[in-house]
Amino acid sequence: MPGDPVPHLPPLLEAVLGVGSELELRTTLQRIVDGAAELTGARYAALRTADPGQEGPAEIRTTTPPPEDGDGLDVPILVGSEPFGRLYLAGKSGGGPFTAEDEQLLRVLATRAGTAIGNARLYEAARQRERWIEGAAAVTTALLTGESAADALMTVAERARLLAGASAGVILQPTPEGGMEIVTASTHDDPGDLVGTTIEPGSPVLEQLLGGEPVFIEDSATDPRMTTRVRHRFGPSMMLPLQASGQLIGTLALPRQRGARPYTDAERRLAGQFASQAALALVLAGARHRRERLAVYEDRDRIARDLHDLVVQRLFATGMMLQAAQRRARVEAVQDMLGKAVDELESTVQEVRTAIFALQQQPAEAPTTLRGRVLRETATVAAMLGFPPSTRFLGPVDSRVPGRVAGQLLTSLRRALDTAARRRAVSRIEVTIDATASLTDGRAAVRLTVHDDGYTEAGEDTEEGTTVTWQAPL
Repeated sequence: MPGDPVPHLPPLLEAVLGVGSELELRTTLQRIVDGAAELTGARYAALRTADPGQEGPAEIRTTTPPPEDGDGLDVPILVGSEPFGRLYLAGKSGGGPFTAEDEQLLRVLATRAGTAIGNARLYEAARQRERWIEGAAAVTTALLTGESAADALMTVAERARLLAGASAGVILQPTPEGGMEIVTASTHDDPGDLVGTTIEPGSPVLEQLLGGEPVFIEDSATDPRMTTRVRHRFGPSMMLPLQASGQLIGTLALPRQRGARPYTDAERRLAGQFASQAALALVLAGARHRRERLAVYEDRDRIARDLHDLVVQRLFATGMMLQAAQRRARVEAVQDMLGKAVDELESTVQEVRTAIFALQQQPAEAPTTLRGRVLRETATVAAMLGFPPSTRFLGPVDSRVPGRVAGQLLTSLRRALDTAARRRAVSRIEVTIDATASLTDGRAAVRLTVHDDGYTEAGEDTEEGTTVTWQAPL
């Protein structure tokens, strides 16, 4: 009304209420800019932050372009006593300069804006902390529900990348040569040749990483401490130790794209806490997997003992009784029948002993004995056949067959198994390794026999199938 000492009070109240109605920081900044333009009649308004690396965009502004000439007006924005940025106006509607009243209104708005920005910062920090805590909890849950070691590392790398807003999430582990190698990489698209990239011994950052210390980098492409062949792709980065209970599992690296904003102190702190939690989860998951494997090995040992103590002994005793009956039988046909039964029992005993040996092997380790390597070959072809070949060992094959001969035997076995697997209607393959054989000249030998019941397309094979024999002197 006429004579009102503060004629712009209602618009000012509206602007003040508007800037304080949001808790999301970027929306709050945009409301400040729009409110300042509307309150003063400026055609152009912008908020330029003092430290763009901390807040994201360097400038929030109205959609209209800045005028080429005309007076401007700007005031500082403080969050507490800390400078945040400056609120800038240009191009007064209707022409003419900005007035002292415009400046006063802008300063009142800037004061309220400082409070609103402080609240938005607190809200954003709380939400950011909540996201990192939820991410760490999700990683812990995933790692403790049975993932493999490789999947566990990928879970950590991918979740950390998303939380940090990084271009990539990679995990490095120490190499035998004393360096570090990227073993897992998560990116927006194909990680390309990131996996396998190494930090060679002597790198300036390596001592810190192996010592379990975090490394923070402003620009990976130009930092002289970075020596990897992929460093030119990235800008700001943080490299965080994955360490728990004094055990260094590796390093979690979170590089951003070149030109991206640096990590804030809060982001570095939260990422470090995430890395510590993830490392502990990895250690616990590893211990859990080892306990499960130990339980499996204990069960396998128990089964092997039961097979040996019960099944083999009973089969052996049954064979002895049949042999005694064979000697007493007077009818030749009965003797033949009992002889075949004894042979079948001996074959069964050999296969059970082979199964016992296989149960006693640790599947995660490559076999070193000839017996174990033969079983690995038959297990490989079993996946293609749909059934396991029958395997028998005669004599002390592991101690009698030297390494050179063992290699030749395995080569011949692979060829024979491959040929047998290609025959039609194969339902049984029998493999025999006989370390008690002898050559025609009387020399000790090892003999490999592979028999199958299949036939070729031409039907050239007999009804009894095909037998392949290989032997070599010992």
